Amino acid sequence: MLRKILSFLGGDGFGNPSFKAILLLKHFCIQKMLRINHLAGWPVHWTSKVISPEKIERGTRCPGLSMGCHIDGRNGINFGKNVWIGPRVSIISMNHNPNNYHHYIEGGPVIIGDNCWLGANAVILPEVKIGEHTIVAAGSVVTKSFPDSNQLLAGVPAKVVKKLDDYKG
Repeated sequence: MLRKILSFLGGDGFGNPSFKAILLLKHFCIQKMLRINHLAGWPVHWTSKVISPEKIERGTRCPGLSMGCHIDGRNGINFGKNVWIGPRVSIISMNHNPNNYHHYIEGGPVIIGDNCWLGANAVILPEVKIGEHTIVAAGSVVTKSFPDSNQLLAGVPAKVVKKLDDYKG
């Protein structure tokens, strides 16, 4: 019953059966009563920042639930199903104009495929497309698209360091 009420008042993400009801209630109070990330219709950690949640397709999980994330959806972000996001991950969909820092560059969305894992402190830059079952190692900076599946990305800038077997989860 509590999940239905939270989902009705806060958005579909607050009815997520994957999380304990007490966690959903805690994040509902922080977001909707204290107005921290109040526009997001899913639980977000109070130390994370979600910009333009209305342009984010969140998939089946809750982007920003890990601490210290920066998720900028101004050009759009499409999360696939079962995308895991570690602490302090930054996903940036819009960049500054290099000739006038007061203006931003319009572009396509960031697309992250199903069954991906973004490790702690990873950075995903604008218009990047990441294929299904891609793991981005902790601290990596993804500056270009990697549309293939079953891969491990690592480094600054990120590159494919290992091919993975099919996801079985």
